[in-house]
Amino acid sequence: MIRAKFFARTALGLALAAGAIVGTAVPVMAKDKAPAASGTKLSPSKTFIPVYVAAKNAIEAADKRADVVAARGQVTAAQATLKAAQGKTAQAAAKAQLDAAVAAASTLLTPEKAAAGQAAAAAVNTDDKYLAGQLMLNVGTMASDLVLQRRGIQLEIDSGRIGVADLGKYHMVAGNIAMDLKDFAAARTSFMAANAAGSPASEALISLSDAYIKDNQAAAGLKVLNDAVVKAGPAAPEGWMRFGIATAYRAKLPTEATIFANELVAAYPSKDNWSLAIAVVRDLYQYQGHDQIDLLRLMDRTKSYSEERDFVEYIQAATKRGMPGEALKVIDTGITSGLLKTNDQFVIDAKRESAGRVGADRASLPKQEADARSARATALSVVAAADTLLSYDQAAKAEDLYNIALTKPGVDNTRVYLRLAIAQIDQGKYAAAQTNLAKVNDARSPIAKLWSAFAAGKLAGK
Repeated sequence: MIRAKFFARTALGLALAAGAIVGTAVPVMAKDKAPAASGTKLSPSKTFIPVYVAAKNAIEAADKRADVVAARGQVTAAQATLKAAQGKTAQAAAKAQLDAAVAAASTLLTPEKAAAGQAAAAAVNTDDKYLAGQLMLNVGTMASDLVLQRRGIQLEIDSGRIGVADLGKYHMVAGNIAMDLKDFAAARTSFMAANAAGSPASEALISLSDAYIKDNQAAAGLKVLNDAVVKAGPAAPEGWMRFGIATAYRAKLPTEATIFANELVAAYPSKDNWSLAIAVVRDLYQYQGHDQIDLLRLMDRTKSYSEERDFVEYIQAATKRGMPGEALKVIDTGITSGLLKTNDQFVIDAKRESAGRVGADRASLPKQEADARSARATALSVVAAADTLLSYDQAAKAEDLYNIALTKPGVDNTRVYLRLAIAQIDQGKYAAAQTNLAKVNDARSPIAKLWSAFAAGKLAGK
Protein backbone atom coordinates (compact mmCIF):
# COMPACT_ATOMS: atom_id res chain seq x y z
CA MET A 1 0.00 0.00 0.00
CA ILE A 2 3.01 2.30 0.32
CA ARG A 3 2.91 5.21 -2.07
CA ALA A 4 6.33 6.20 -3.37
CA LYS A 5 7.34 9.73 -4.31
CA PHE A 6 4.49 10.28 -6.67
CA PHE A 7 3.57 13.92 -6.43
CA ALA A 8 4.90 17.38 -7.05
CA ARG A 9 3.40 19.69 -4.49
CA THR A 10 1.52 21.61 -7.10
CA ALA A 11 -1.34 22.95 -5.01
CA LEU A 12 0.99 24.47 -2.44
CA GLY A 13 3.24 25.93 -5.13
CA LEU A 14 0.35 27.54 -6.96
CA ALA A 15 -1.14 28.88 -3.75
CA LEU A 16 2.15 30.45 -2.72
CA ALA A 17 2.68 31.91 -6.17
CA ALA A 18 -0.76 33.49 -5.95
CA GLY A 19 0.13 35.34 -2.77
CA ALA A 20 0.58 38.95 -3.79
CA ILE A 21 0.85 42.00 -1.65
CA VAL A 22 -1.82 44.59 -2.24
CA GLY A 23 -0.85 48.15 -1.53
CA THR A 24 -2.14 51.59 -2.37
CA ALA A 25 -0.90 53.47 -5.41
CA VAL A 26 1.31 56.41 -4.57
CA PRO A 27 0.21 59.77 -6.03
CA VAL A 28 2.34 61.12 -8.85
CA MET A 29 3.67 64.60 -8.29
CA ALA A 30 2.37 67.09 -10.81
CA LYS A 31 4.78 69.33 -12.62
CA ASP A 32 4.96 72.93 -11.43
CA LYS A 33 3.07 72.04 -8.27
CA ALA A 34 1.82 75.06 -6.36
CA PRO A 35 3.46 75.75 -2.98
CA ALA A 36 2.21 73.24 -0.45
CA ALA A 37 1.99 75.90 2.25
CA SER A 38 -1.34 77.21 1.01
CA GLY A 39 -1.68 80.97 1.05
CA THR A 40 2.00 81.57 1.77
CA LYS A 41 3.91 83.59 -0.81
CA LEU A 42 7.32 82.27 -1.77
CA SER A 43 10.24 84.65 -1.41
CA PRO A 44 13.20 83.39 -3.45
CA SER A 45 16.52 85.17 -3.05
CA LYS A 46 17.51 87.81 -5.60
CA THR A 47 20.57 85.91 -6.78
CA PHE A 48 18.52 82.76 -7.31
CA ILE A 49 15.70 84.28 -9.37
CA PRO A 50 17.54 84.76 -12.71
CA VAL A 51 19.09 81.28 -12.55
CA TYR A 52 15.68 79.79 -11.73
CA VAL A 53 13.85 81.65 -14.49
CA ALA A 54 16.43 80.63 -17.12
CA ALA A 55 16.19 76.99 -16.10
CA LYS A 56 12.40 77.04 -15.90
CA ASN A 57 12.07 78.58 -19.37
CA ALA A 58 14.51 76.05 -20.85
CA ILE A 59 12.67 73.09 -19.30
CA GLU A 60 9.24 74.35 -20.41
CA ALA A 61 10.52 74.86 -23.96
CA ALA A 62 12.08 71.38 -24.02
CA ASP A 63 8.80 69.88 -22.86
CA LYS A 64 7.20 71.01 -26.14
CA ARG A 65 10.03 70.02 -28.48
CA ALA A 66 9.13 67.36 -31.03
CA ASP A 67 12.25 65.27 -30.37
CA VAL A 68 11.61 65.23 -26.62
CA VAL A 69 7.92 64.37 -27.06
CA ALA A 70 8.87 61.52 -29.42
CA ALA A 71 11.55 60.25 -27.02
CA ARG A 72 9.08 60.20 -24.14
CA GLY A 73 6.68 58.27 -26.33
CA GLN A 74 9.39 55.69 -26.95
CA VAL A 75 9.94 55.34 -23.20
CA THR A 76 6.20 54.85 -22.60
CA ALA A 77 5.98 52.22 -25.33
CA ALA A 78 9.04 50.40 -23.97
CA GLN A 79 7.55 50.40 -20.48
CA ALA A 80 4.36 48.81 -21.83
CA THR A 81 6.39 46.18 -23.69
CA LEU A 82 8.31 45.28 -20.55
CA LYS A 83 5.12 45.01 -18.52
CA ALA A 84 3.61 42.63 -21.07
CA ALA A 85 6.76 40.54 -21.62
CA GLN A 86 6.52 36.85 -20.70
CA GLY A 87 9.56 34.75 -19.93
CA LYS A 88 13.13 35.67 -19.05
CA THR A 89 14.32 36.11 -22.63
CA ALA A 90 11.47 38.43 -23.59
CA GLN A 91 11.79 40.37 -20.35
CA ALA A 92 15.53 40.83 -20.82
CA ALA A 93 15.01 42.11 -24.37
CA ALA A 94 12.24 44.46 -23.25
CA LYS A 95 14.38 45.76 -20.39
CA ALA A 96 17.24 46.48 -22.79
CA GLN A 97 14.81 48.32 -25.06
CA LEU A 98 13.56 50.41 -22.14
CA ASP A 99 17.08 51.24 -20.97
CA ALA A 100 17.97 52.42 -24.46
CA ALA A 101 14.84 54.58 -24.70
CA VAL A 102 15.50 56.13 -21.28
CA ALA A 103 19.13 56.83 -22.20
CA ALA A 104 18.07 58.52 -25.43
CA ALA A 105 15.50 60.72 -23.67
CA SER A 106 17.97 61.63 -20.97
CA THR A 107 20.64 62.58 -23.50
CA LEU A 108 18.26 64.95 -25.30
CA LEU A 109 17.67 66.80 -22.04
CA THR A 110 21.30 67.11 -20.93
CA PRO A 111 21.32 70.95 -21.10
CA GLU A 112 18.04 71.23 -19.19
CA LYS A 113 19.25 68.84 -16.49
CA ALA A 114 22.38 70.92 -16.13
CA ALA A 115 20.26 74.07 -15.82
CA ALA A 116 18.24 72.48 -13.00
CA GLY A 117 21.49 71.54 -11.28
CA GLN A 118 22.71 75.12 -11.54
CA ALA A 119 19.50 76.33 -9.96
CA ALA A 120 19.96 73.90 -7.05
CA ALA A 121 23.54 75.09 -6.60
CA ALA A 122 22.36 78.72 -6.55
CA ALA A 123 19.71 78.07 -3.86
CA VAL A 124 20.27 80.16 -0.76
CA ASN A 125 17.08 79.96 1.31
CA THR A 126 14.34 77.39 1.84
CA ASP A 127 12.12 78.85 -0.88
CA ASP A 128 14.99 78.59 -3.35
CA LYS A 129 15.38 74.91 -2.45
CA TYR A 130 11.69 74.27 -2.92
CA LEU A 131 11.64 75.86 -6.38
CA ALA A 132 14.91 74.16 -7.40
CA GLY A 133 13.43 70.86 -6.29
CA GLN A 134 10.41 71.43 -8.55
CA LEU A 135 12.70 72.05 -11.50
CA MET A 136 14.71 68.88 -10.83
CA LEU A 137 11.59 66.79 -10.39
CA ASN A 138 10.07 68.12 -13.62
CA VAL A 139 13.11 67.62 -15.82
CA GLY A 140 13.87 64.30 -14.12
CA THR A 141 10.36 63.12 -14.96
CA MET A 142 10.72 64.28 -18.57
CA ALA A 143 14.05 62.45 -18.84
CA SER A 144 12.90 59.35 -16.89
CA ASP A 145 15.91 60.06 -14.67
CA LEU A 146 15.14 58.51 -11.27
CA VAL A 147 18.25 59.92 -9.61
CA LEU A 148 17.29 63.45 -10.60
CA GLN A 149 13.69 62.88 -9.55
CA ARG A 150 14.83 61.75 -6.12
CA ARG A 151 17.08 64.79 -5.72
CA GLY A 152 14.18 67.04 -6.65
CA ILE A 153 11.75 65.42 -4.21
CA GLN A 154 14.32 65.53 -1.42
CA LEU A 155 15.04 69.20 -2.04
CA GLU A 156 11.34 69.98 -1.74
CA ILE A 157 11.08 67.96 1.48
CA ASP A 158 14.22 69.54 2.96
CA SER A 159 12.96 73.02 2.15
CA GLY A 160 10.31 72.74 4.85
CA ARG A 161 7.75 74.25 2.46
CA ILE A 162 5.62 71.10 2.14
CA GLY A 163 2.35 71.36 4.04
CA VAL A 164 1.62 68.85 6.79
CA ALA A 165 -1.22 67.28 4.80
CA ASP A 166 1.08 66.54 1.84
CA LEU A 167 4.34 65.63 3.58
CA GLY A 168 3.55 61.93 3.82
CA LYS A 169 2.84 61.77 0.08
CA TYR A 170 6.21 63.33 -0.73
CA HIS A 171 8.04 60.85 1.51
CA MET A 172 6.14 58.02 -0.19
CA VAL A 173 7.25 59.23 -3.63
CA ALA A 174 10.85 59.50 -2.42
CA GLY A 175 10.63 55.97 -1.04
CA ASN A 176 9.18 54.51 -4.20
CA ILE A 177 11.86 56.14 -6.32
CA ALA A 178 14.50 54.67 -3.99
CA MET A 179 12.86 51.25 -4.41
CA ASP A 180 13.13 51.58 -8.19
CA LEU A 181 16.81 52.44 -7.70
CA LYS A 182 17.17 49.40 -5.39
CA ASP A 183 18.40 51.68 -2.63
CA PHE A 184 16.39 49.81 -0.03
CA ALA A 185 17.94 51.45 3.02
CA ALA A 186 17.00 54.91 1.71
CA ALA A 187 13.55 53.62 0.83
CA ARG A 188 13.01 52.43 4.41
CA THR A 189 14.04 55.82 5.75
CA SER A 190 11.49 57.50 3.49
CA PHE A 191 8.68 55.07 4.29
CA MET A 192 9.33 55.44 8.02
CA ALA A 193 9.12 59.20 7.59
CA ALA A 194 5.89 58.79 5.62
CA ASN A 195 4.42 56.69 8.41
CA ALA A 196 5.46 59.27 10.99
CA ALA A 197 3.86 61.97 8.82
CA GLY A 198 0.53 60.16 8.98
CA SER A 199 0.37 58.15 5.76
CA PRO A 200 -2.08 55.22 5.99
CA ALA A 201 -0.71 51.78 6.86
CA SER A 202 -1.78 50.59 3.42
CA GLU A 203 0.88 52.90 2.01
CA ALA A 204 3.73 53.43 4.43
CA LEU A 205 3.88 50.18 6.39
CA ILE A 206 3.24 47.92 3.42
CA SER A 207 5.93 49.68 1.41
CA LEU A 208 8.31 49.59 4.38
CA SER A 209 7.73 45.85 4.68
CA ASP A 210 8.49 45.40 0.99
CA ALA A 211 11.71 47.42 1.35
CA TYR A 212 12.94 45.00 4.03
CA ILE A 213 11.88 41.87 2.17
CA LYS A 214 13.47 42.93 -1.13
CA ASP A 215 16.65 43.66 0.83
CA ASN A 216 16.78 40.03 2.06
CA GLN A 217 15.55 40.97 5.53
CA ALA A 218 12.42 38.85 5.50
CA ALA A 219 11.94 38.58 9.27
CA ALA A 220 12.05 42.36 9.73
CA GLY A 221 9.76 42.92 6.76
CA LEU A 222 7.23 40.37 7.98
CA LYS A 223 7.13 42.02 11.40
CA VAL A 224 6.24 45.33 9.76
CA LEU A 225 3.69 43.61 7.53
CA ASN A 226 2.06 42.01 10.54
CA ASP A 227 1.96 45.41 12.27
CA ALA A 228 0.06 46.67 9.23
CA VAL A 229 -2.36 43.73 9.36
CA VAL A 230 -3.02 44.31 13.06
CA LYS A 231 -3.40 48.06 12.54
CA ALA A 232 -5.87 47.57 9.69
CA GLY A 233 -7.87 44.95 11.62
CA PRO A 234 -10.85 43.51 9.71
CA ALA A 235 -10.06 45.85 6.80
CA ALA A 236 -6.70 44.17 6.15
CA PRO A 237 -6.75 42.84 2.57
CA GLU A 238 -6.51 39.10 2.07
CA GLY A 239 -3.48 39.60 -0.19
CA TRP A 240 -1.38 40.99 2.66
CA MET A 241 -1.67 37.77 4.65
CA ARG A 242 -1.22 35.49 1.67
CA PHE A 243 1.91 37.46 0.78
CA GLY A 244 3.12 37.11 4.38
CA ILE A 245 2.64 33.34 4.26
CA ALA A 246 4.41 33.02 0.91
CA THR A 247 7.35 35.17 2.04
CA ALA A 248 7.72 33.34 5.35
CA TYR A 249 7.53 29.97 3.61
CA ARG A 250 10.25 30.85 1.11
CA ALA A 251 12.44 32.27 3.89
CA LYS A 252 11.82 29.15 6.02
CA LEU A 253 10.38 31.17 8.91
CA PRO A 254 7.79 28.82 10.42
CA THR A 255 6.77 31.07 13.31
CA GLU A 256 5.97 33.96 10.99
CA ALA A 257 4.21 31.65 8.54
CA THR A 258 1.99 30.36 11.35
CA ILE A 259 1.08 33.89 12.43
CA PHE A 260 -0.06 34.89 8.94
CA ALA A 261 -1.76 31.53 8.37
CA ASN A 262 -3.90 32.06 11.45
CA GLU A 263 -4.69 35.64 10.54
CA LEU A 264 -5.66 34.57 7.02
CA VAL A 265 -8.12 31.85 8.00
CA ALA A 266 -9.51 33.94 10.85
CA ALA A 267 -10.37 36.81 8.49
CA TYR A 268 -10.99 34.90 5.24
CA PRO A 269 -11.88 31.27 6.05
CA SER A 270 -12.29 30.04 2.48
CA LYS A 271 -11.48 26.51 1.37
CA ASP A 272 -8.44 27.72 -0.58
CA ASN A 273 -7.11 29.68 2.39
CA TRP A 274 -7.53 26.76 4.78
CA SER A 275 -5.75 24.54 2.28
CA LEU A 276 -2.85 27.02 2.04
CA ALA A 277 -2.58 27.56 5.80
CA ILE A 278 -2.58 23.85 6.61
CA ALA A 279 -0.21 22.94 3.77
CA VAL A 280 2.35 25.57 4.81
CA VAL A 281 2.32 24.48 8.46
CA ARG A 282 2.53 20.83 7.36
CA ASP A 283 5.54 21.47 5.12
CA LEU A 284 7.46 23.78 7.45
CA TYR A 285 7.06 21.68 10.59
CA GLN A 286 7.10 18.22 8.97
CA TYR A 287 4.71 16.72 11.51
CA GLN A 288 4.55 12.94 11.66
CA GLY A 289 2.40 10.29 13.32
CA HIS A 290 -0.44 11.44 15.56
CA ASP A 291 0.45 15.11 15.06
CA GLN A 292 0.23 14.71 11.29
CA ILE A 293 -3.20 13.07 11.68
CA ASP A 294 -4.46 15.92 13.87
CA LEU A 295 -3.39 18.49 11.28
CA LEU A 296 -4.95 16.52 8.43
CA ARG A 297 -8.13 16.13 10.45
CA LEU A 298 -8.45 19.89 10.29
CA MET A 299 -8.18 19.68 6.51
CA ASP A 300 -11.06 17.20 6.65
CA ARG A 301 -13.20 19.41 8.92
CA THR A 302 -12.60 22.47 6.72
CA LYS A 303 -13.19 20.44 3.52
CA SER A 304 -9.97 21.93 2.17
CA TYR A 305 -8.39 18.93 0.46
CA SER A 306 -6.79 20.19 -2.73
CA GLU A 307 -4.73 17.35 -4.20
CA GLU A 308 -4.10 13.62 -4.14
CA ARG A 309 -1.23 14.05 -1.72
CA ASP A 310 -3.60 15.27 1.01
CA PHE A 311 -5.58 12.04 0.97
CA VAL A 312 -2.62 9.71 0.55
CA GLU A 313 -0.70 11.11 3.51
CA TYR A 314 -3.82 11.01 5.69
CA ILE A 315 -4.61 7.40 4.68
CA GLN A 316 -1.06 6.26 5.29
CA ALA A 317 -0.87 7.96 8.70
CA ALA A 318 -4.25 6.63 9.86
CA THR A 319 -3.48 3.10 8.67
CA LYS A 320 -0.09 3.07 10.38
CA ARG A 321 -1.67 4.25 13.64
CA GLY A 322 -4.33 1.52 13.60
CA MET A 323 -7.32 3.65 12.55
CA PRO A 324 -8.91 1.64 9.72
CA GLY A 325 -12.31 3.27 10.10
CA GLU A 326 -10.88 6.74 9.69
CA ALA A 327 -8.69 5.62 6.79
CA LEU A 328 -11.71 4.11 5.04
CA LYS A 329 -13.68 7.33 5.49
CA VAL A 330 -10.84 9.36 3.98
CA ILE A 331 -10.57 6.96 1.03
CA ASP A 332 -14.28 7.36 0.30
CA THR A 333 -14.03 11.15 0.59
CA GLY A 334 -11.09 11.18 -1.81
CA ILE A 335 -12.90 9.04 -4.37
CA THR A 336 -16.03 11.21 -4.13
CA SER A 337 -13.91 14.34 -4.63
CA GLY A 338 -12.32 12.88 -7.76
CA LEU A 339 -8.81 13.34 -6.38
CA LEU A 340 -8.44 9.59 -5.76
CA LYS A 341 -9.11 7.09 -8.55
CA THR A 342 -10.81 3.76 -7.87
CA ASN A 343 -8.44 1.96 -10.27
CA ASP A 344 -5.30 3.33 -8.58
CA GLN A 345 -3.42 0.39 -7.05
CA PHE A 346 -2.68 2.39 -3.91
CA VAL A 347 -6.38 3.11 -3.43
CA ILE A 348 -7.33 -0.52 -4.14
CA ASP A 349 -4.80 -1.85 -1.61
CA ALA A 350 -5.61 0.75 1.04
CA LYS A 351 -9.36 0.17 0.79
CA ARG A 352 -8.96 -3.61 0.95
CA GLU A 353 -6.68 -3.41 3.99
CA SER A 354 -8.88 -0.94 5.89
CA ALA A 355 -12.12 -2.74 5.05
CA GLY A 356 -10.61 -6.03 6.21
CA ARG A 357 -9.74 -4.60 9.62
CA VAL A 358 -12.61 -2.25 10.36
CA GLY A 359 -15.15 -4.88 11.42
CA ALA A 360 -13.06 -6.38 14.20
CA ASP A 361 -11.78 -2.97 15.21
CA ARG A 362 -15.27 -1.53 15.56
CA ALA A 363 -16.44 -4.63 17.48
CA SER A 364 -13.67 -4.09 20.03
CA LEU A 365 -14.85 -0.60 20.97
CA PRO A 366 -17.11 -1.56 23.93
CA LYS A 367 -14.36 -3.59 25.62
CA GLN A 368 -11.74 -0.90 24.97
CA GLU A 369 -13.98 1.70 26.54
CA ALA A 370 -14.82 -0.48 29.55
CA ASP A 371 -11.15 -1.29 30.16
CA ALA A 372 -10.25 2.37 29.88
CA ARG A 373 -12.77 3.30 32.55
CA SER A 374 -11.42 0.81 35.08
CA ALA A 375 -9.37 2.11 37.98
CA ARG A 376 -6.40 0.00 36.86
CA ALA A 377 -6.23 1.55 33.38
CA THR A 378 -3.00 3.33 32.50
CA ALA A 379 -2.76 6.69 30.78
CA LEU A 380 -1.58 4.93 27.64
CA SER A 381 -4.56 2.55 27.48
CA VAL A 382 -7.10 5.28 28.21
CA VAL A 383 -5.67 7.53 25.48
CA ALA A 384 -5.58 4.63 23.01
CA ALA A 385 -9.27 3.89 23.66
CA ALA A 386 -10.17 7.58 23.33
CA ASP A 387 -8.20 7.82 20.07
CA THR A 388 -10.07 4.84 18.64
CA LEU A 389 -13.45 6.27 19.62
CA LEU A 390 -12.56 9.63 18.09
CA SER A 391 -11.54 7.91 14.86
CA TYR A 392 -15.04 6.41 14.67
CA ASP A 393 -16.73 9.79 15.22
CA GLN A 394 -17.77 8.96 18.79
CA ALA A 395 -16.67 12.36 20.03
CA ALA A 396 -18.65 12.48 23.30
CA LYS A 397 -17.21 9.19 24.57
CA ALA A 398 -13.74 10.20 23.40
CA GLU A 399 -14.04 13.50 25.27
CA ASP A 400 -14.93 11.68 28.46
CA LEU A 401 -11.95 9.33 28.18
CA TYR A 402 -9.51 12.13 27.36
CA ASN A 403 -10.60 13.89 30.55
CA ILE A 404 -9.96 10.65 32.47
CA ALA A 405 -6.54 10.33 30.83
CA LEU A 406 -5.57 13.76 32.10
CA THR A 407 -5.89 12.47 35.67
CA LYS A 408 -3.41 9.64 35.05
CA PRO A 409 0.34 9.85 35.70
CA GLY A 410 2.63 9.84 32.69
CA VAL A 411 0.08 11.23 30.25
CA ASP A 412 1.22 13.27 27.24
CA ASN A 413 -0.75 16.35 28.27
CA THR A 414 -0.48 18.48 25.14
CA ARG A 415 -1.43 15.64 22.82
CA VAL A 416 -4.46 14.87 24.99
CA TYR A 417 -5.51 18.52 25.26
CA LEU A 418 -5.33 18.81 21.48
CA ARG A 419 -7.44 15.72 20.87
CA LEU A 420 -9.83 16.60 23.66
CA ALA A 421 -10.38 19.92 21.89
CA ILE A 422 -10.97 18.16 18.57
CA ALA A 423 -13.60 15.93 20.22
CA GLN A 424 -15.24 19.04 21.68
CA ILE A 425 -15.20 20.84 18.34
CA ASP A 426 -16.86 17.82 16.73
CA GLN A 427 -19.66 18.30 19.25
CA GLY A 428 -19.94 22.05 18.76
CA LYS A 429 -18.29 22.90 22.11
CA TYR A 430 -16.13 25.59 20.56
CA ALA A 431 -15.43 27.77 23.61
CA ALA A 432 -14.39 24.78 25.72
CA ALA A 433 -12.17 23.60 22.89
CA GLN A 434 -10.43 26.96 22.70
CA THR A 435 -9.65 26.78 26.42
CA ASN A 436 -7.96 23.41 25.97
CA LEU A 437 -6.16 24.43 22.78
CA ALA A 438 -4.60 27.35 24.67
CA LYS A 439 -2.87 24.77 26.89
CA VAL A 440 -0.99 23.28 23.93
CA ASN A 441 2.24 25.24 24.21
CA ASP A 442 4.88 22.89 22.83
CA ALA A 443 5.82 21.78 19.31
CA ARG A 444 2.15 21.08 18.62
CA SER A 445 1.24 24.73 19.17
CA PRO A 446 1.00 25.62 15.43
CA ILE A 447 -1.56 22.82 14.97
CA ALA A 448 -3.50 23.95 18.03
CA LYS A 449 -3.54 27.56 16.84
CA LEU A 450 -5.08 26.57 13.51
CA TRP A 451 -7.72 24.49 15.29
CA SER A 452 -8.37 27.44 17.60
CA ALA A 453 -8.89 29.71 14.59
CA PHE A 454 -11.35 27.17 13.24
CA ALA A 455 -13.24 27.09 16.57
CA ALA A 456 -13.27 30.89 16.72
CA GLY A 457 -14.71 31.02 13.23
CA LYS A 458 -17.47 28.61 14.21
CA LEU A 459 -18.28 30.73 17.25
CA ALA A 460 -18.49 33.77 14.99
CA GLY A 461 -20.77 31.92 12.59
CA LYS A 462 -18.20 31.78 9.78
